[in-house]
Amino acid sequence: MSTVGGGAGEGIVEVRPGRSIAWTAVGDGPPLLLLNGYAATGADWDPVFLGGLAAHFRVITPDNVGLGRSTLGEGEAVGGAAGMTADSIALLDALEIERTAIVGWSMGGFVAQSLAREAPGRVSALGLISTHPGGADTVDAAPGVFEVLIDHSGTPREQATRLLSLLFPPDRAAEADERFGDLVAAARAALPEPVLFMQEEAIVEWHNRPTSLPVLDPPVPTAVVHGGADTVVPPGNAEALARFHPGASVAVLPDCAHAPMAQEPEAAVEAIVAAAGA
Repeated sequence: MSTVGGGAGEGIVEVRPGRSIAWTAVGDGPPLLLLNGYAATGADWDPVFLGGLAAHFRVITPDNVGLGRSTLGEGEAVGGAAGMTADSIALLDALEIERTAIVGWSMGGFVAQSLAREAPGRVSALGLISTHPGGADTVDAAPGVFEVLIDHSGTPREQATRLLSLLFPPDRAAEADERFGDLVAAARAALPEPVLFMQEEAIVEWHNRPTSLPVLDPPVPTAVVHGGADTVVPPGNAEALARFHPGASVAVLPDCAHAPMAQEPEAAVEAIVAAAGA
């Protein structure tokens, strides 16, 4: 196995018949696995954020199972964070990556935390963006916010407007909707609804964990990046995450909502690079 890849590439890894993970890679240097959140694919990352990471790493951006070019066989389930963790390990095995930095946003952060505990020897550094530790340690959103996030009603364009109102703070949401709303709507229209329901179940399952996460031991360098105006995963979760990741650096970007990597991409990249020592 190798810890250093090179150059752009793409491919599809068959986890088992009918279940596959598609991936794309950009950049050179040590590997970094970049895990996206609910209803998002590997193609949806902010280009400035992705380019900033690619200046330091070979960034591998998979599509979560069942979305984008990844497939989910008939009768198969996403399997919660555990299933997506197993998919990620299978991807690393297929790409012959022994150790990698792992960065996860929102739901992708659940997978990153899970993988760091399931296969600690595979993780060289962690980046946890706008995510939470699950269970009783989670700082909950206000009532009704999650329902807005998972609302399937209306047209894809209306769904896009609702989503962008959560990803960006109020003073920037209208501008983001005008600039990106049609693109988000087109992407949303292509998502299979049954897989979204399964991702929603995964989010609820992680939130309702019966026990706390084990403290990561031995610790790995960890960057926690959060938006100070995040209503989906409130910023109090940044300090909650730090309790489970000894020595973690915490960057709360006060003017950002749930997508700080799209609002202050340079700051998010700087925090991740500093933690990974790249």
